[in-house]
Amino acid sequence: MLFALISPRCRSIISSIGLLVMGMAGCTRPAVNASPQDYLVYVGTNVASNQENTIFLYRLSSTTGALALVSAQPGGASPTYLTLDGKKRFLYAVNETQTFRGAKSGSVRSFAVDQRTGSLTLLNEQPSAGAAPCYISLDGKGKVALVANYVGGTSSLLAIGADGQLAPPSSVARHAGQGPHKNQEAPHAHCIITDPANVYAFTVDLGTDRVHRYRLNTAQGLLTETAEPAFVAPAGAGPRHLTFHPNGKLAYPINELNSTITALAYDKAAGQFRKLQTLPALPADFAGPNSCADIHVSPNGRFLYASNRGHNSIAVFSIDAATGTLKPVQHVPTQGKTPRNFVLDPSGRLLLVANQNSNNLVSYRVDQQTGRLTPTGQTAEVPSPMFLQVVEDFRK
Repeated sequence: MLFALISPRCRSIISSIGLLVMGMAGCTRPAVNASPQDYLVYVGTNVASNQENTIFLYRLSSTTGALALVSAQPGGASPTYLTLDGKKRFLYAVNETQTFRGAKSGSVRSFAVDQRTGSLTLLNEQPSAGAAPCYISLDGKGKVALVANYVGGTSSLLAIGADGQLAPPSSVARHAGQGPHKNQEAPHAHCIITDPANVYAFTVDLGTDRVHRYRLNTAQGLLTETAEPAFVAPAGAGPRHLTFHPNGKLAYPINELNSTITALAYDKAAGQFRKLQTLPALPADFAGPNSCADIHVSPNGRFLYASNRGHNSIAVFSIDAATGTLKPVQHVPTQGKTPRNFVLDPSGRLLLVANQNSNNLVSYRVDQQTGRLTPTGQTAEVPSPMFLQVVEDFRK
């Protein structure tokens, strides 16, 4: 029934992938002539909520930007956001659903990663302690998983065992409040990450215009919220994601609802942010509807990239080395609709965009001196891509 509601193009893509998976059933696929410069790309998807979806694995050529499908495996219902542990042994995925085992919650899955093929084997699944989990990250030592639950606005912590399996949530923080925008009727946790020192955890809440701050205790599995937030955005801004600069002294949140980006100075002792600058993520001559989505700093710390849904572009900014402030460089079309997520490869020489509503991935070459993006001409069709994780090709 749900399959019939999917667009004909998506059904065609899924059917083609299904044939590939059937052909691979019961066997493993070794790495064949994989260049040491190649990368692996895990892709989270969401064709339809509460329906089995797929986690795809692609090989990304560092020389051409071409994407070659390696495998496609069941990821559970709506495996939208993913993360790998530091040694690439385990992958963790949220299942962005409204109910799990009869409760108002999504779930979190852990997978073992085959070091020869990159394929996944499900280890276990736990509740996320909130509905519609939309973000997962690991602390700096890989001891706990941190999850942001959009519906209900909760942040949860799940301990990770030596075997990669997840324990049930041991700490859950529930936000309160709302904002003036129609999408801010309640708290909406949208991102949770630790600071570079692994002392604090921060949840970016779109519904309350706040970056909530927690003291992180991985030994006891605790998130303890401080009395004051780490940062308060302008009313109605709707902060969505936050990324740290490689120097650990700067951070940049992207504001979904008013399509802006803010530059912040970070006080690591206090776990506090101070505003340096806010500027538009859109070109001045664009007047259509838009919502911002993802944000990343280049590995060399010289450039910042942000995605616009509506304008359907990647915005490029240079970062002033002395002040941390931003200067617009370029807006490049994403060659698709609704760029929910994008990622830079570990070298910072390629950028890969996931266009959710046009079912395609597109790669770009990154100019190391200017930060500007140039399309490689390489694309891949993927049904409703939601998240990209790029790592060096570790397969043996």
